[in-house]
Formats: sequence, C-alpha cells, structure tokens
Amino acid sequence: MRRLPNFVLLRAFEAAARLESFALAAQELHRTPSAVSHQIRELEDYFGRALFVRANRRVEPTAEARRLLDSLSRVFDVVEAACQEVALAPEAQVLAVHCAPSLATQWLGPRLADFARAHADVAIRLSTGAQPLDLARVREVDVAISYGHALERAELQTWSLGPERIAPLCAPALLRPGMSAADAVAGLPLIESQLSPLSWNEWFAAAALQPRAGARASFDRAALGISAAVDGIGVVLESTRLAGRELRRGDLVELAAAELPVFERPLHFLSCRRGEAAQPRIAAFREWLLAQAAADAH
Repeated sequence: MRRLPNFVLLRAFEAAARLESFALAAQELHRTPSAVSHQIRELEDYFGRALFVRANRRVEPTAEARRLLDSLSRVFDVVEAACQEVALAPEAQVLAVHCAPSLATQWLGPRLADFARAHADVAIRLSTGAQPLDLARVREVDVAISYGHALERAELQTWSLGPERIAPLCAPALLRPGMSAADAVAGLPLIESQLSPLSWNEWFAAAALQPRAGARASFDRAALGISAAVDGIGVVLESTRLAGRELRRGDLVELAAAELPVFERPLHFLSCRRGEAAQPRIAAFREWLLAQAAADAH
C-alpha cells in the first residue's frame, strides 16, 4: 500500500501552485475557490506545514511547495501521456522519441507537424534529456536522438544525421560597418557552449587568431547559447543546423570568410533496438528524419 495523500488533494495543489491562485485553480478544476482552499488546508495538515504564503488575492508557494510542484508536474505529464495513449484509436500507434534538448526545441520540434501530416496513424511522444539514453535498458522509449555521440551496444543500431557546420554566429547589431569577420570574432565577447565538441580554443588555433581576453558567458545548452547570441551578448560557436531558424530570420549571421576555418562534424545520432528497426512506425520515422537531415544539409 503506497503512503500517498489523496490524489484529489494533490491535483488541487498542483493547479493552485502552478497558477499561484486558488480562484484560477478552482476555475480549472470546476470547483469553488472555497473547496480548493479546504483541499489545500487538508494537504497542509497531512504534511504538517504550510505550502502557501497567502497575501490578499495571490498565493505564493513555499520553497518546499515549489519542489513538490516540480516533481508532481513531471508525474502528471507521464500520467496524462499514458491516458492519451489509452484513448487513441485502435489503429493508432505510439512512437516514443527521446531527443537531445536543443535539437528538440531548435530543429526537430518545428518539423514534427510534417511527420504528423504524413503519418496520421503514428502519435509521437517526445521526451528530452542531455545524456544519451541506453535503449537496451529503457524499454519504454522506441528511438533516441543523442548529441555528441551514441552509446555503442551490440543490440542497438545507429545512424548519423550527417555532418553539421559549426561556425561563429552573432547578432547583426554587434557588427560595425566595414568590420571583417575575423576582426568581429577576435574583438567581440565570446559565448561558451559547454557541451559543444568544438571549443573556442580549437577554433582560434586553426584560425591563427588571438581571442579577446576577459570573462565569457557560458551555457550548458546549445539553445541557450544561441538565444544569448540573438540577444546580443556575444559570438557563439555553434551548429548552423541548430541555429537554422535564427539564421533564416536574420536574428543571427554567420561570421565566415575565406581565411577562416570551416568545421563540419557529425553531432546528432539516431538509435533504436536492432530487432525493432524494421517495425513500420520506427522505419517511417527513421526514413523521414534522415531525409529531413539530408535536406537540411543542402
């Protein structure tokens, strides 16, 4: 027997903490504000501590409540996804995809509507994580897209999404009239992308240039580094695939010149269990994904 509070109380707490309002939580749950307030009180009695700081019409979760909210939100997401799968039409298929976070937000996510239109009978369930997922152990995921490298296992099959151009990128507003690409990279603040397989030191050594001295902004996700570059913080050394939307919109420009080095490296890898590679939904997703990557390279 699990020692858990009443699920109804947890649901009321999750809504109230997320919305920071008993009234808004009541609207979402089709309850009265008084009923939600009583449910929160009952949960606070269960834990023996206050979960909210009450001030006029606004309620603010305590530090302990915010930690509980973070965990409950993830659990509710899993429960919601499981319920949606049960509710699918009998002929529908679920494809669980685990993807590196920056590729999911910057590249894969915006393209999934195209896959959905072509494969209406396959429902994508997407999760993200920075570390390569071991599909030999995590059976609830069908395919994984990893960054940097793929896990090597005899029971897994892996495909590269092809080489990606890694280049200095910055907001156009940082460039002065007549500034060369080399001067821009050497003179502007630099942004460190912590997980990138290509470091600024390697790039400057290949370019025979001296980097600007001083502290550098640093981010542990490519998407964050790209966003910082768009905001004008400095120059980021990142994949032009991941920054494709920003480059097309003109939010970023590539600092390229004949005398500057060009780096292309495979950065993302698709994996699935070898015995499941021929399953229709997995084969369809693999063929679509590799076609998208190939088209993106041209």
